[in-house]
Amino acid sequence: MKSLLRLLLKSQHERNRSGLDQTDKGMTLVELLVGAIMAFLIITPMIGFVVDMLNTDRREQVKSNTEQDIQAAVNFIAQDLSQAIYIYDNKTLNNAAPDGTPGIIGQLPTPPGGTPILVFWKRQQIRTAVSVDTSPARIPPNACEEDTCNDTYVRSLVAYYQINDGDPIWCQPSSPNCPTRIARYEIREGVRNPDSADPTQPYYGPGQANEGQLASDAFNPDFDFSQPRLKVTKGPNFFPPPEVLVNYIDHSSNNVPTPDGTQCQALLGVTPPTGAGAVFDPNDLLITNGSTHSFYACVDTARNQARVTIRGNSLRRLETPANYDPQKSAYFPTASVQVKGLGGLGQ
Repeated sequence: MKSLLRLLLKSQHERNRSGLDQTDKGMTLVELLVGAIMAFLIITPMIGFVVDMLNTDRREQVKSNTEQDIQAAVNFIAQDLSQAIYIYDNKTLNNAAPDGTPGIIGQLPTPPGGTPILVFWKRQQIRTAVSVDTSPARIPPNACEEDTCNDTYVRSLVAYYQINDGDPIWCQPSSPNCPTRIARYEIREGVRNPDSADPTQPYYGPGQANEGQLASDAFNPDFDFSQPRLKVTKGPNFFPPPEVLVNYIDHSSNNVPTPDGTQCQALLGVTPPTGAGAVFDPNDLLITNGSTHSFYACVDTARNQARVTIRGNSLRRLETPANYDPQKSAYFPTASVQVKGLGGLGQ
């Protein structure tokens, strides 16, 4: 009896195991293929959506950065211009006078691919450089301290250039179609020495003044504001290297907004002169590189005022060639500022 019961239990156990083996099936190849296709159809649009969001966010970020850079550059130039005592218009900068005297451009630096856009004389403050003691025992500028010397002002020539020379440092991502940049040159006269007996050496020299108190090598002490074209500098080879103010200025030359002298006349409120022999050309007010027009100035020398406009190119930070597109004007931020300098020479 026990043997029979054992046999029945064994037979039932083997049937149960066999049933499990027959019904425990895996996924077929067709099921795997269908699942993969469904996953592809669901995931692919999601990946495209994420990539599009990342690209949009990146474009918005570079647009914001470019806007901030352009506005900061305009603010810096405005502060610089607020101290201007003489601003060169296109006539005095680039064109010859009726008597044949050339513009001053030949006396300015000639960097590769560089165009001078805004050139002016300003009043530059030199801190603690003039002794309060007026006796012959007065101390020189390099020995000055705040309680022994006062501030003084000197003349300084400033030139803003638009440069497009293909320098790879300023051309990223790398491409032959490089963005332009704005660079700044400055030279200044030195602190005058009231005790100098030599009229050809009116300034303190080395050993008497610090580096920032000495006259620049390119400064011409014979310059006279009554003849603003003559003896402006000692020549282009004496200038120090420029300092870059801002990069990614638009390099496009097709379909770009093109200013003209008439617009400058209206913006500055210039009234043409009248009377016998009066000659007026509104194009004398406009200074631009004649190609990109992404950095230009409208200058009214008579009233010592200027309007400066800069157009950036945010797309050039990401791609090339990234030419100007009126339909994408938001990616080419523009900023302008109009400034009137000091009221008169020497103030």
